[in-house]
Amino acid sequence: MINSLTARIFAIFWFTLALVLMLVLMVPKLDSRQLTPLLDSEQRQGLMIEQHVEAELAGDPANDLMWWRRLFRAIDKWAPPGQRLLLVTSEGRVIGAQRNEMQIVRNFIGQSDNSDRPKKKKYGRVEMVGPFAVRDGEDNYQLYLIRPAGSAQSDFINLMFDRPLLLLIVTMLISSPLLLWLAWSLAKPARKLKNAADDVARGNLKQHPELEAGPQEFLATGASFNQMVSALERMVTAQQRLISDISHELRTPLTRLQLATALMRRRHGEGKELQRIEMEAQRLDGMINDLLVLSRSQHKNELTRELLKANELWADVIDNAQFEAEQVGKTLEVTAPPGPWKLVGNPNALDSALENIVRNALRYSHHHIAVNFTADGDGITIMVDDDGPGVSEEDREQIFRPFYRTDEARDRESGGTGLGLAIVETAVQQHRGWVRAEDSPLGGLRLIIWLPLQQR
Repeated sequence: MINSLTARIFAIFWFTLALVLMLVLMVPKLDSRQLTPLLDSEQRQGLMIEQHVEAELAGDPANDLMWWRRLFRAIDKWAPPGQRLLLVTSEGRVIGAQRNEMQIVRNFIGQSDNSDRPKKKKYGRVEMVGPFAVRDGEDNYQLYLIRPAGSAQSDFINLMFDRPLLLLIVTMLISSPLLLWLAWSLAKPARKLKNAADDVARGNLKQHPELEAGPQEFLATGASFNQMVSALERMVTAQQRLISDISHELRTPLTRLQLATALMRRRHGEGKELQRIEMEAQRLDGMINDLLVLSRSQHKNELTRELLKANELWADVIDNAQFEAEQVGKTLEVTAPPGPWKLVGNPNALDSALENIVRNALRYSHHHIAVNFTADGDGITIMVDDDGPGVSEEDREQIFRPFYRTDEARDRESGGTGLGLAIVETAVQQHRGWVRAEDSPLGGLRLIIWLPLQQR
């Protein structure tokens, strides 16, 4: 077995080329219409007919005016059943041939004219044999035999042998399945590598031992790929552990800060400074929670998925958002509610995605928020509009980055952590969807989520 991919391709190329050349050169020799020597039995039969015709002519006196009648009588009398005899004079006249046979008779006479080595050749459904020498006094004739062909070749095979280009095309077509199989076998390791790379792109950081097989080049590539996956997995695990450790360490002084704030409120009463400290502590606590959620969602290998209905999935999110909007004196309008559209996904991640963009709209809107659900044959589109200050065009792609702020003062007043839209984008991408920001007809920002539907 050739283990080198280069050597395998080289060997396959030359093997295929040699096979095609061999077929092109050898197949024409298999043409049953080729000029071939007679068998011993055929030779004896021809010589016997030759002697009978000579004897018949010797016993029939010559007549200068009707000389050709003697020849017709002789060949008709001694022609074997179902066969016919022809005589060719020294001047090239053919006695006994039909008009529609003259072309093949002339062709055979031109190829076989030596009575010492008579030959035979097929012409479609007939076969010509000869020549045999016949003496008639001072005249010499060549005797030929026309008989039915034993097994005639089909017209297509005859055409193929007569057209070398057609023969080459047929040979290439016959060899195509072999070449396709060879190409498939060579591309199989590449397909495995591609599928493994797709798994890594989806966040599934597992090794693929099947890649470390096959030709040497792919074997080495597969080993390097698995080493890369192992390194990525170690790096991601270390990053998650670091974020978890940092969050844990931050929670300890944060808890102490909250406890100290409560003690100061008990001793000295309420004050603006204490309110500000408490607000910042709560904001820091929310940021730690969001950071942990984002880290887990970004590096989660496989989400648990199930078949969901859109109206059941997001009903609670919409009801809660409408209630919160009423509490702060704002209006949340659902212009088109979700239908019983089927999609496959993780309910917690999809709930979180919609909740984050609705809360984002509640946070920055002045008075009005509009939510719209639509579906077509491919997916669900969710549009959330607000009448807030909006986002400039150059910042719309950046707002999905963690901790990105378009306006530091505004974010501080709103209490945002800068991680909500990053969580949305991660969850949507894990469900093979997309999210983007646009100008809203209400004057603020429009956030659009698209998710694929379950295909039947």
